[in-house]
Amino acid sequence: MDTSALSRVVQSAERTGAMKHASLSVCVYNVTKNQPVYSHDPYRSLLPASVSKIFPVAIGFDQLSSKFRFKTTLSYSGSVDRDGVLHGNVYIIGGGDPMLGSHRYRQTMPDTLFTSWLKVIKGLGIKTIDGRICFDATIFDNQPIHNTWQWGDVGNYYGSGAYGINFHENMYFAYFTPGKRIGHPATISHTSPKNLSVRNQNEVITAGENTGDGVTVYGDPYDELRTFRGTVPLGRNNFPVRAALPDPPEACARMFSLFLRNNGINVSHNVTEVFRPQDSTRVMLDYESETYYVVAQYANLTSNNIYVESIFKYLGYKRYGRGSFVNGAKAVHDFFRLHNLESSGVTVVDGCGLSRQNKVTTDFICRFLTEVSKMPIYNDFSRSLPRAGADGTVRGLLPNLPKNITMRVKSGTMDGVKAYAGYVTTAGGDLLCFSVISNGHTCNGNEAARILERILYQIAEL
Repeated sequence: MDTSALSRVVQSAERTGAMKHASLSVCVYNVTKNQPVYSHDPYRSLLPASVSKIFPVAIGFDQLSSKFRFKTTLSYSGSVDRDGVLHGNVYIIGGGDPMLGSHRYRQTMPDTLFTSWLKVIKGLGIKTIDGRICFDATIFDNQPIHNTWQWGDVGNYYGSGAYGINFHENMYFAYFTPGKRIGHPATISHTSPKNLSVRNQNEVITAGENTGDGVTVYGDPYDELRTFRGTVPLGRNNFPVRAALPDPPEACARMFSLFLRNNGINVSHNVTEVFRPQDSTRVMLDYESETYYVVAQYANLTSNNIYVESIFKYLGYKRYGRGSFVNGAKAVHDFFRLHNLESSGVTVVDGCGLSRQNKVTTDFICRFLTEVSKMPIYNDFSRSLPRAGADGTVRGLLPNLPKNITMRVKSGTMDGVKAYAGYVTTAGGDLLCFSVISNGHTCNGNEAARILERILYQIAEL
């Protein structure tokens, strides 16, 4: 393959003013012919941002399978008397399902979910619960966010982390009404879902029309206070802003308890958390998620942090008995060792890539993608990567790519970080894998994307 054009574009990118002090790394490997194609500083350890999602998602296909389903168990203790009174508790035992109560799908929405649970409870003849709705989220630890995530991330929906019981994708909507003029305060008209235990401190003002969501949300996990700062656009009533849900397991249990009361089943006591499996409980229902294939597709196509962190922690649970950042990272590195992927220069501390402690080399990414391409999971994994110019987070990337070339690519973006990795089927029919990462550029993300896009185009043209 002639790489001279690619080499010229990479050298030109390095001479760009915004890249003058940046680290730029490129690696391309021909999977079909099992040979390296091109590299530029491929062994430098760099921040990958969301490109690191390829590790847990691919490993999940291998360790769990495409047909795997997360399971949430509904059980009860005590007995039901002749009047339909359950003298005991109902337990929601989490299985790390990232889709539980998701607003994105009709079959997972809270009311749909709770209706299916209600049907099972009524099927047992229960009319009253003389007890509590208890929730057990101990399949994962109680550290939903990594201690290296930035304060400006963790109150936002994408920084809410993963829990043993995830609910509504661990986020809620705050709907804003802008002021009548630029600079005037905006107000929160309502939140969704209803009846959440949140306190909203609103410091948002009105910006110009079509300025989009300029709001940053601040707040710790398990703390009901959420502070909204920034701007919403003029003239957009009911403008939605997504924020991290303070305590998703508790919210799930409390909203289910309220749902039962609203549907004729009284619950006598408030919800409570439990921290170990209960003795003498009986299973009412094993509620299963969509297949792992569906979860992984959504995780990569939209770069959903909650989905990937749930996969990451579940891998740790499966191998080491409890889901945590430490165990998830160990499970990922175990896979590297098992497949003889020498990983010096690589650090994995979370699944989604929010931590700036994550480090990769483009050489390692290409070796990882090459290994995956040889495995039975390749087809399902590659389909989870969005197609450049067509899908998800890379819909606007390489819009003029020739139709006889297919590029599937995971992107990653943070302040000073732009990264891409994936596969491309060339016009000649060869399968290539590639990785392109820039760290430390001084331009914004859009300009960095335009610079790296020229490199990606030349890779596609090989």
